[in-house]
Amino acid sequence: MKMKRPTMHKKTAFMAVVFVASVVVLGIKLLNPTPVQIFVENETTIVNQIPGLFTYADALIMIIAASLASISGMYLLFFDSAPQAFSAGTMVLEQRKKHWEQIAKTLKSDEQKIYEAIIGEGIIAQSELVAKTGLPKSNVSRALYALENKGLIERRRRGMGNIILLK
Repeated sequence: MKMKRPTMHKKTAFMAVVFVASVVVLGIKLLNPTPVQIFVENETTIVNQIPGLFTYADALIMIIAASLASISGMYLLFFDSAPQAFSAGTMVLEQRKKHWEQIAKTLKSDEQKIYEAIIGEGIIAQSELVAKTGLPKSNVSRALYALENKGLIERRRRGMGNIILLK
């Protein structure tokens, strides 16, 4: 099966570019403060080389870059990642369901009924399978044993009963 690659929206791409650019500008400004300071008094101009001193322009650029990095980072972190994570998780779940449905076609009738009921729920109590499928407890137990031996399900003990989950 071929998996579709998620596409990036224009707004997301723009915010990612803004984030990277602002972080780069901020990094450059922090690592390389302006080494030259120019003073203009009356008609004379004095140029001083003072290492490690930031000018007002440097501070303003760093504030703007930090603000843009914060805003775009927050957008990418909170507003954009949730739908992509949800769609990726949904995609994986859909692929697994297709795989499980193909497996279900190869099973005996009781096993198929039980397996399809488990697919619908994901995790289900063994007692609920009896009610959901309408099969006797003994048939459900035998079919679950066969499915477990085939490596399709897993039974876990919970209190007085079992829960069933797909592998």
